[in-house]
Amino acid sequence: MGGLVLTAGLLLSLGMATLARGQEAGGENMVVSHGYSFYGDLKYPEDYKHFDFVNPDAPKGGEISVVALGTFDSMNPYTVKGRAGALSSTMYESLLGDGAADVYGEEYGLLAEKVEYPDSKDWVIFHLRKNAKFSDGTPLTAHDVLFSHNLLLEQGLPSYGAAVKKRIPKAEVLDDYRIKFYFTEGISRRSLIDQVGSVPVWSQKWYEDSGARLDESRLETSPGSGPYMVESVDVNRRIVYKRNPDYWGADLPINQGRHNFDRIRVEYFGDDTAAFEAFKAGEYTFRTEGDSKKWATSYDFPKIRAGQIVKTELPDGTPATPTGFVFNLGREVLQDRRVREAIALGFNFEWTNESLQYGLFSQRASFTQDTPLMAEGAPEGAELEFLQSLGDVVPPEMLSEPARMPHVSKPERLSDRRNLRQAMKLLDDAGWPVGADGRRRNAEGEPLAITFLFNTSNEGTLAAVVENFMANLDSMGITANLEKVDPSQYTLRERDRDYDMVFDNYRPFLGTGTGLHQMYGSEDSAFSVFNPAGLASPMVDAIIDASLMAESREEEDTALRALDRALRYEFFMIPVWYKDSHWVAYYDMYEHPEPLPPYDLGYLDFWWYNAEKAEQLKAAGALR
Repeated sequence: MGGLVLTAGLLLSLGMATLARGQEAGGENMVVSHGYSFYGDLKYPEDYKHFDFVNPDAPKGGEISVVALGTFDSMNPYTVKGRAGALSSTMYESLLGDGAADVYGEEYGLLAEKVEYPDSKDWVIFHLRKNAKFSDGTPLTAHDVLFSHNLLLEQGLPSYGAAVKKRIPKAEVLDDYRIKFYFTEGISRRSLIDQVGSVPVWSQKWYEDSGARLDESRLETSPGSGPYMVESVDVNRRIVYKRNPDYWGADLPINQGRHNFDRIRVEYFGDDTAAFEAFKAGEYTFRTEGDSKKWATSYDFPKIRAGQIVKTELPDGTPATPTGFVFNLGREVLQDRRVREAIALGFNFEWTNESLQYGLFSQRASFTQDTPLMAEGAPEGAELEFLQSLGDVVPPEMLSEPARMPHVSKPERLSDRRNLRQAMKLLDDAGWPVGADGRRRNAEGEPLAITFLFNTSNEGTLAAVVENFMANLDSMGITANLEKVDPSQYTLRERDRDYDMVFDNYRPFLGTGTGLHQMYGSEDSAFSVFNPAGLASPMVDAIIDASLMAESREEEDTALRALDRALRYEFFMIPVWYKDSHWVAYYDMYEHPEPLPPYDLGYLDFWWYNAEKAEQLKAAGALR
């Protein structure tokens, strides 16, 4: 659970499986396979027994409990209204599974036992497993797959429906266990087979009998085909999922060593302070930590010292999430790059890291940080040739200047005078001089005001970071308003893009895919929830389009390196910090494979419960 979602273009695996090939009547080569990757290379052969990174003998049983902050009012994770409960999509499966956390861009058959397509990838046929069924015992067939595909088009996110209809004009059921998808001529074959292969499958019978809609907020859940089902829901307090004892897919190779807990419990808290105290008291048992102050200073309590709670850092092989202060480019004042540059100079990463974050982070520069896809220096070789081939959409300076790097500040004090002087000159040049009252106004007398929207569930170190950032902006003469709202209001206002700035993130990428257009492209920029800045750049569009047409991994990597360079040039986010490990703390009754796979921490997936250790903790009074 978790990890990246775009097709990988980085890793080549040794010992790749050979795909079965045939020839159709028209003479085109056919591929029939137990899995899918765009270039046809799969690490695991058709007769694989389990993934390499799991423990196939992991015991089944026990409970793991985790935390969620804020509130929820729905158990339908696909609604565009309300706030869905944590893990509420975990009950639903797709034709292809995403469990190979040791390789990138490879998917293996889950509901589908095999996938069939021509070399042209003009269409695909999925062959479903005939023993697949929903948790209510009804069979899962190709009719349910088609129903789910159409339901998402009609009642899912408008941006999703608009994009998919252009690329997938037709889908048809061939028989109860075969479904065929056709793809639009003349477009990239990226993210087509894996797109339809990843659609969650719902029960057509349940939706038709109940009259429910996908876009409505509701607590009732439709039956899923996955290993877990809802046991109980206590709104805004707790959700419990239990293992389905009749799970149809328990013996599949893709599931060996996985889904090991009998129950997964989610405990809700209004803020992280209360949540941390609850963890110490044993109200939940597994915690991923994101607050550097807590990590550095608060994990020294009796249960830690007694060894009853494990505090550890585990390696994270995924690229750093592009997190930062995001500008709403729809705001007229922020369309002036000089204003954005000046605001950025008010953020002192070095002081923040040393004074508030205990020196635990590095500064992020790239959207593909510390990977071979990170742009460095000025473009040269294949990347330079690629950028030149795009013509006038690429600014001349991008062809000769080094990739944008964050500014450097002095760590000794919050206000770096050199940076603030530079920022104030930029604001003067942009037409926002300082008045007699110390406030900046334009020629019409309007104040330069910035509203920063902040989610109160993030109170703690992040609040202190933002407050100090706002203080520096205020010292420049900018009227900086920090507006703190509760999680439900935050969700609504973020969807409506009702803010000037917000602390948010984009998804990192190791490969190309049409999901890049949803995040960084112009077409959906006005409303895409994946593009909080509203970035709309012809240059970025052209690079993504070119990456989708790449015919080799080398061409793809070149285009994505250029994409990283272009995203940094457009400057719609002030990058903040990152780390290359997971901070986790858990009661010492959970175990995991060694080594962990690079692309997923997997604590809800392939970790397991040690019943003997759990009894010792209970006997010692460490657990309730």
